[in-house]
Amino acid sequence: MTANDVPVAVPAWRRTLRYWIARIVVLVLVRAYARVHVEGRGRLPPGPAIYCFNHLGWVDPFVLMAVLPMRPRLHFLGPKEEDMRVGARNRVMAWSGTPIPFRPEKDNLLGVARRVQAVLASGAVMAIAGEGRIHASESELWPLNEGTAFFALRASVPIVPIAINGTSWLHFRSRVRVRVGEPLEASGRPDREAVDELTRRTWAALHAMVCDAPDVPEPGRFGRWLTERFNDWPEGSRDATRAAGEAHRAGDC
Repeated sequence: MTANDVPVAVPAWRRTLRYWIARIVVLVLVRAYARVHVEGRGRLPPGPAIYCFNHLGWVDPFVLMAVLPMRPRLHFLGPKEEDMRVGARNRVMAWSGTPIPFRPEKDNLLGVARRVQAVLASGAVMAIAGEGRIHASESELWPLNEGTAFFALRASVPIVPIAINGTSWLHFRSRVRVRVGEPLEASGRPDREAVDELTRRTWAALHAMVCDAPDVPEPGRFGRWLTERFNDWPEGSRDATRAAGEAHRAGDC
């Protein structure tokens, strides 16, 4: 490793300044492109919590940055990248100081858990795309990863389900709905039974808020390009992911 490879620590005041600049710039851009409507904002707890949201595309974290309160400070778990300098989206998120990246191919759950614990202990909130993947249907919800419940139980903070609809395709001035659900209490030891039960409750609450959402029609050329610009389809393409989703959600609603 050379001297140029050693990360340079960013002073706290600069991290704070970057965070506020990023939040304000994202707010302006998102509000200029889409008409975002927030329901249930008053349900957000005043202190640390984990926000668990469904994931339709790359823009979802930026929508949350635009509409959630400036305080408590907002962080995101992810993306799944070892090097946050790779990709424009990752560089923007890293510059803002909001993400806690993790490496799914390595056994680093304990290290991630400690970083999440530190964020929550500081009084901030952590937003997690509980499915750990994107999908092509507005009414779809894949199984949630157990990490959300584990982190909440470990820190004894509530999980707030947040449903996002209207971002599977990005139309100019289209309506995006962000719906905040009732906080779910997380108490007790983070053992297997408690994690499974809290994961089930979180999925049920989030699924109830997205189950009846209509799909968004395909936009024009620019909207298609913007939507797909940073999407990483788990099955390799939108069509393949849509087909997998149709099989998965049969009978959900």
